[in-house]
Amino acid sequence: MAQPLFSLDGQSLITPQSVSNNFPSPNQDNEPDLLRTAEAEFAIVVSIAMQRLAAGKNLFDAVRWLIGQLHDVRQKFGAAVWQRLIPIIQAHPSAEILQQCPFTRWSFEKPRGYSGDASLIDFIYGHPAVAEEVARSTPLGLDIFEYTINAPGPVAVRERRDILTRFVDETAARTGSDTEVLAVAAGHLREAEASKALAEGRLKRWVALDQDPESIDSISRQFHGTSVEPINGSVRALLARKHQIGTFDLIYAAGLYDYLTDKVAIRLTQICMEMLKPGGVFLFANFSDEMADDGYMESYMNWELLQRSEADMWRIANGSAPENTVEKTVWFGANRNIIYSTIRKLS
Repeated sequence: MAQPLFSLDGQSLITPQSVSNNFPSPNQDNEPDLLRTAEAEFAIVVSIAMQRLAAGKNLFDAVRWLIGQLHDVRQKFGAAVWQRLIPIIQAHPSAEILQQCPFTRWSFEKPRGYSGDASLIDFIYGHPAVAEEVARSTPLGLDIFEYTINAPGPVAVRERRDILTRFVDETAARTGSDTEVLAVAAGHLREAEASKALAEGRLKRWVALDQDPESIDSISRQFHGTSVEPINGSVRALLARKHQIGTFDLIYAAGLYDYLTDKVAIRLTQICMEMLKPGGVFLFANFSDEMADDGYMESYMNWELLQRSEADMWRIANGSAPENTVEKTVWFGANRNIIYSTIRKLS
């Protein structure tokens, strides 16, 4: 795995190890026995899956079945056993087969040094920026890819992009030509591509903050001459109030909170609330604990996330500001794989 090139809150940016350190690992006397049972169950599952892939028929259903089975194994044996099973799965010969899928391979190899980078999300979007990488795939890899990017998690990610675009355009319709928007950990800012408010020049500025220079370079090239303002900056600097970038009508963090502990998430939310204008809205999203693709993502894709429940999201939202100064909501996307919170500043 490539080494992280950046820092987040004084630690490595985003790695499976840094995320898994936050999973509970209770000491279970029977944990070795549970691991052996889990390994045996995985062996049966992967044998059936590989037979179905080798047969070359109904590959879409075969991959869907495998992903569902991995989710069930993860749920059945718990976090501590699952964390010990992950390297066993990754060392299995099936990994080389499944990583013919360009989406799976990119996530596992981490060419940009960390999980969930903007190019990985471009695979989900079917964006032209990754077309060459997709074209280099084997026929089997493309068949696997057909399902992996249409699994529930990626479907929810595409919906998340459209939700962000809608929030920006609705904010511009409400606040007029002085609308100011901040995207925290902006990635490639693909939600801006479909924004009518941006295309029609109805935004004063759309600040895109990200600590990956490749993402900032992509935004700079694509949105040159628009109201988009790329800023190379980190969450750590935001927490330290080192970015003096003004106040905003809308602030959002789409994929960042999946990697933040509660303590950091609450503190970042507080900082973002301070940067809102009266009536402004802060939106943050997180993969939910109901997501269906987690086992496959954490094993074959080496992509670990901190999933959150509805109660988890409320805990972060409730820690953001005094009750009488904000309006808060928590809600799920259409397939419940991503959960959202919006916090409106009243004064």
